[in-house]
Amino acid sequence: MRISKRLFDLLFSTLGLIFLMPIFLIIGLLIKIEDGGPVLFIQERVGYRGRVFNIYKFRTMRVGAEKMGLQITVDGDKRITKIGKILRKYKIDELPQLFNVIKGDMSLVGPRPEVPYYVCLYNDKQRKVLEIMPGITDLASILFKNEGEILSRSQDPEFEYINNIMDQKIQLNLAYAEKSNYLKDFMLVIKTVYISFMNKD
Repeated sequence: MRISKRLFDLLFSTLGLIFLMPIFLIIGLLIKIEDGGPVLFIQERVGYRGRVFNIYKFRTMRVGAEKMGLQITVDGDKRITKIGKILRKYKIDELPQLFNVIKGDMSLVGPRPEVPYYVCLYNDKQRKVLEIMPGITDLASILFKNEGEILSRSQDPEFEYINNIMDQKIQLNLAYAEKSNYLKDFMLVIKTVYISFMNKD
């Protein structure tokens, strides 16, 4: 079962990278033109069975942004660059994670991997999500696609994330994993592309 899923991931991530490479080059150029900083943002995340790995994203925030505020991002965050706003709106910043899939760090579909800081706050029940290979997209990402907007309305965004959103996402992923299959995963990828790139609800 896991081998088949791995082949599924390799096939579609490789095809995706081949198709998207020209777009990657254009995005990289635009990021460089804006502020001259690095194209990619590389951050430690906690993956399958607690293994820490480096996740790849197109950089959407000012250089050193992690030292200027919270590890979560709310709508209107002043650390976000102009090109970053567009990349985030359409989830394009996540596309370099296709390289993570090729490397075996992630799957196309699976729980979004968290930073170590938040994983340390997991209770025993929540830690079960670490038994699932993390992914580029999941059901929780679709249902919480307006997470930044939700957090921006909170007086304490980090408290809201830790005590409400984070747990809801974990429970959604645990429930989805119990009845997932390749067809559902494929449809989830298609739906992610539709609501993200087409900016649809």
